[in-house]
Amino acid sequence: MKKNLFRPILINAIIIISLAIFLSGCVKHEKIKIALSKGAGSEHYEGYSKWLTALNPDVECIDLYFIDKDKAVEALQGCSALVLTGGPDVNPGYYGKPSDSSRCEIDPKRDTLEFLLIKKAAELGLPVLCICRGEQIMNVAMGGSLIVDIPTDFDTTICHRCDDKTKCFHDIEIETSSHLYQIVGTDKALVNSSHHQAVDRLADCFVPTAHSPDGLIEAYQWRTPKDKPFLVAVQWHPERLDTASPMSGRFGRYFIEQAKQFKNKNLP
Repeated sequence: MKKNLFRPILINAIIIISLAIFLSGCVKHEKIKIALSKGAGSEHYEGYSKWLTALNPDVECIDLYFIDKDKAVEALQGCSALVLTGGPDVNPGYYGKPSDSSRCEIDPKRDTLEFLLIKKAAELGLPVLCICRGEQIMNVAMGGSLIVDIPTDFDTTICHRCDDKTKCFHDIEIETSSHLYQIVGTDKALVNSSHHQAVDRLADCFVPTAHSPDGLIEAYQWRTPKDKPFLVAVQWHPERLDTASPMSGRFGRYFIEQAKQFKNKNLP
C-alpha cells in the first residue's frame, strides 16, 4: 500500500527533473560580445576574431568599422569589452605634429571612430585591450604623443617592422610589478613586431609595463588602476602569435575572462 502511495510522487519527480534538463538544453547560450574597432577587410583584420573565438567559442566579435559611427557607439553599449585593433597611423595632427602627416598612412574615419569608442568605453567601464595602433591611439586620446617613424626618428638597431611579418621578432622585458606580469607570468618574452611608430611621451594616466631592449615602450597600463576598468595596451600582435605563448593564449584568455565578468555583472 505504501509503495503505491509513493509511486506517483516518484514519477512526478522524475518527470519534473527530466523536463528541467530538457529545457536547460533548449535555452540559448548567451555569447560574450567583444567589439572590434576594425575586424574585417583583410586576413590580418580577420585574425582578431579568429584568435578570440579559438580561445573561447562563447565569444562573438562585433565589427564596428563598417557601420555608421553613431550606430557603432550604440552597438558598443551591448558589448562586454572593446579591442582597439592594429592598422594605419594615427593622424599626427592629434598630437601636435601636423606637418608630419605626409610621412603617415592615415584613415580619418578610423581616427574619428576610435576616439568616440574610447570615450564611450570609459563611460561604460568596459574592459579594453589595445593592440599596436590601438596602443598608440589610446595614448594619444589621453594626451600622449608618438614617434612618427622609428627608422628615421629613433636611434635603434632593432628592426620593429620587416617585409615578412612572420619573421620579425624581438625580446621584451616586463615589469614584475605590472598587471601584465601577473597575467603572463614571465618577465621576459619574445614577441612579434610590425610597426614603424611607437609611444613617445606616455600620457600621465599610464605607466610603462614592458620595453624592448632599445628602450621603446612595448606595453602600458593605468598608473593607478584601482577603481578603473581593465586596460592593457601592447605594441605586439597577440592574435598572430602561437597561442601556446603566454603572450597570446594566456593573455587572450585573461582578457576574455574580464569581458565575461563585465557581462555577468552589468548586462541583462
